[in-house]
Amino acid sequence: MYTLYGTDVSYYSGKARSYLKFKKIPYTEELSTMNAYKKVIIPRTGVRFIPVLITPDDQVIQDTTDIIEQLEKTWPEPSIYPTTPKQRLSALLCELYGDEWMLLPAMHYRWSFKDENYRFIVSEFGKTAFPSLPAFAQRFIGKKIAKKFSGFLPLLGITTNTTPMIQQRYEQLLDQLNLHFDRYPYLFGHRPSIGDFGFIGPLYAHLYRDPYPGAMMKHRAPKVVQWVERMMNPPGDQGSFLENDEVAQPVTDILKQMADDFMPIMYSTIDHVDKWSKQNPDRPIPRSIGSHEFKLGSATESRGIFPNNQWMFQHPWSYYQSLTKAEKESLKDFTDAIGMTEALNRPIPTLLERRSNRLFASKP
Repeated sequence: MYTLYGTDVSYYSGKARSYLKFKKIPYTEELSTMNAYKKVIIPRTGVRFIPVLITPDDQVIQDTTDIIEQLEKTWPEPSIYPTTPKQRLSALLCELYGDEWMLLPAMHYRWSFKDENYRFIVSEFGKTAFPSLPAFAQRFIGKKIAKKFSGFLPLLGITTNTTPMIQQRYEQLLDQLNLHFDRYPYLFGHRPSIGDFGFIGPLYAHLYRDPYPGAMMKHRAPKVVQWVERMMNPPGDQGSFLENDEVAQPVTDILKQMADDFMPIMYSTIDHVDKWSKQNPDRPIPRSIGSHEFKLGSATESRGIFPNNQWMFQHPWSYYQSLTKAEKESLKDFTDAIGMTEALNRPIPTLLERRSNRLFASKP
């Protein structure tokens, strides 16, 4: 029996929970209370992040991408990784999108609509941290936790300058996904992929469960609501990915928008990671290493430089790099269409790896 430490209100816990349910992996879930942080999460991982998975042989895995990659080795069928190159690459890019770039709408819609969301979020945080305390004490603690998390918005580049474009992009995403899920149950056909599990993190914890964006999703994109509920309570029978390596047009359009908005940030992040690593050899890389400017539509703003963005991008990049010259040529029309040809062919001077739940520059 596996043990998952997490909570419904957590962005990444839903990703791991959805995967465990889909694979029918036997697990129990423990709430990530303050006591759990003190006695299990911090001592066993050395960091303060959830979810955390403890395996039957008492191994501890902290990051959701690591959790899924390791579980796939033990529970390989049905695989969540398409075997054909266009779908495999697209699924890995969707995971990148969900894990890293959808933080913007998820955090904006949680914290910028205080009248609608605040009471619910404070209650959720308080119940998670100290479930045995009375409600008034939970609310007091929940307010302190809420103040900490809402303070991250400027670091992510979420300001009054960028929020109109964040909302426009998210509404566009909902419309594209609603159109797609009207035809297919999952991003690449009739089986969830790693891309679906990337998307479920933000679309469940923040954008489905929180009152304001939840009501918006139900009104604007009912097929997305059905997909969320399907991902969190997967049906017994699962089908296959689309034939002939097909990637549906709405998914192609989503990836093109991600490339337009996120890849310039990625280029800058890769350059800054390379510079920081050369100046700080053999040191663990912090979660943020300064700030840089970015553009979102017509808005220009400053945001933190997050090395984890690069680490997640390395997954689709490494897959693409592993392909033969002929396979890359066969993908060129598609990578051109989604605006990713340059990014996937661009060298990464300093690759990153995770050791002891921290990022380090990879050794040659």
